[in-house]
Amino acid sequence: MRIARDGTWHYMGSPIGRPALVRLFSTILRKDPEQYVLVTPVERVGIVVEDAPFLGVELQRTQEDGAQRLRLRTNVDDWVEIGPDNPLRFEKGAADGLKPYARVRADLWALVKRALFYDLVAWGETRAIDGVDMFGVSSAGAFFPMARADELDGVVG
Repeated sequence: MRIARDGTWHYMGSPIGRPALVRLFSTILRKDPEQYVLVTPVERVGIVVEDAPFLGVELQRTQEDGAQRLRLRTNVDDWVEIGPDNPLRFEKGAADGLKPYARVRADLWALVKRALFYDLVAWGETRAIDGVDMFGVSSAGAFFPMARADELDGVVG
């Protein structure tokens, strides 16, 4: 089995076309130190993940007591609230600026789709961290830096 970069699950070289089946497989997916595995009561099957096992496909933004809260829906219809337990991380992509990821559970992450990344940038702010101005986004009381504020050109666009 394989999860392609675009979030498509494949079995024996063919895409799995039934969303309910993909959802079922996603609930038994785990990350071992050496590989991703599907775990049932009777077996463990290795699975190839080309980037991240999930995609972030929808963001909801609310304000609560003056604090921003972000919720992310994955391509398998899991909802997670971005915050200390489900943080965002940003990695430099090869050619397309920063790539945002959100932790869904344990060590399983969702690559946040590019359109949603632009929302994160629009909702972002600059904060001083250890004396350095960092641009990032906050949710549920946590701040997730994207880049140094003085290095934004070319990184987020």
